[in-house]
Amino acid sequence: MARPVWAGNLSFGLVSLPVGLYTATDSHTIHFHQLQRGTSDRIRNRRVNERTGEEVQLDEIVKGYDTGDEYVLVEPSELDDIAPGRSQSLEIAGFVDLAEVDPIFFDKTYYLGPSGKEYGKVYSLLEQALAKAGKAGIATFVMRQHEYLVALKAEKGLLTLHTLHWADEIRDPKKEIDALPGKAKASEQELTMAEQLIGAMSMDWDPEQFHDTFQEKVAALIEAKRAGESVEKAEPAAEPTGAVDLMEALRASLERAGSPRATRGKASTSRRATASSQAAPKKQPAKKRIRSAPKEDLTGLTKADLYKKAAAAHVPGRSHMSRDDLVKALISTRV
Repeated sequence: MARPVWAGNLSFGLVSLPVGLYTATDSHTIHFHQLQRGTSDRIRNRRVNERTGEEVQLDEIVKGYDTGDEYVLVEPSELDDIAPGRSQSLEIAGFVDLAEVDPIFFDKTYYLGPSGKEYGKVYSLLEQALAKAGKAGIATFVMRQHEYLVALKAEKGLLTLHTLHWADEIRDPKKEIDALPGKAKASEQELTMAEQLIGAMSMDWDPEQFHDTFQEKVAALIEAKRAGESVEKAEPAAEPTGAVDLMEALRASLERAGSPRATRGKASTSRRATASSQAAPKKQPAKKRIRSAPKEDLTGLTKADLYKKAAAAHVPGRSHMSRDDLVKALISTRV
C-alpha cells in the first residue's frame, strides 16, 4: 500500500477526522539518463558552491532570500514554526457549488483516506453528504512548506482533494495574448456549419478510448534503435486554415465526419432494414469453427516488446504495469 504524502486532521464545524493524503495520478513518461555525447558516461547534477567550486551536502544548505544588498537566511524549521496549524490542519472554510469553480483553478488531484477504520463512519458521513449536496468544501492547508487552496469533493464513494490555483496566479488572457480576435465575426453560414460539425463529432466521454501514443512511439523507437532498425517519421502538422479557405474546410470536415442529416438518414435506413428482417427472419448460417493459432511464448520477450503488444491489444493500465503484469494481462486477453 502507498504511504500518505501528508497526514493531519480534516475538520468541518466541530467535527474532526484524521486523514491521509495520497497521490491520485501518475505519469507514464519514459525517463532518460543524461549522457555525454559519444560516451556512456552519466551526467549528474551536483550542488556546488559557486565561489569555491566545491560540492555542498544537503544538510549544509539553507534558504536565502535576496533583498538586493544582502541575503536573509531562513531555516526549514523556522518555516515549520510559522505554518498555519503546524502543517497538520485542513479546516474547511465553507462549501460551494461545484459549477461555481472555474476549471482553470484546478491543479492536482489527491485521494483522501481515513487514518484508521475507527474513523470510517465520520469519513463516510462527509462523503455521502457532499455527494448528495453536490458541493465542494473549500479549505487551505500547509504541505512541504507550501500553503495550498483546495477543494474537497465526493467522487464514487471516496473523498478527493483538488489543489487550486490562487486567484492572483490566474493570468489575464487579454494581457498575455496579443492576437485575440476581438470583434472578428463569423458569417451565419460559417457558424451553422461549425455547429453541425460539432454535432457530427459529438461522442460520449470514455477516457479508456485514449492512450499516450507518443509514449508508445518512444518505446518503439528505443527498441528499433536497439535492433539497428529505422522508424517511420510522423506526418507533418496540418497547415493553418486561412479565412478564405474556412468554408471549404468546414464543408470537407462535415463530409468526412458525416453531417447530422446524413447520420439521421443512415439511422432511418438501418431501422427499416431491422424492421424488414424482423418481419421475414432468415435462417442463420451455422457458425464456422475457427482454428486458433499457436500461442506465442511471452516469457522471452522484453518489456518494450510486451508493451507494444499490450498497446495493440488495448490493455488498460498498461503504462503502470511491470513486466510480469504485462505478461499476465496479455495472457488474459487470450482467454
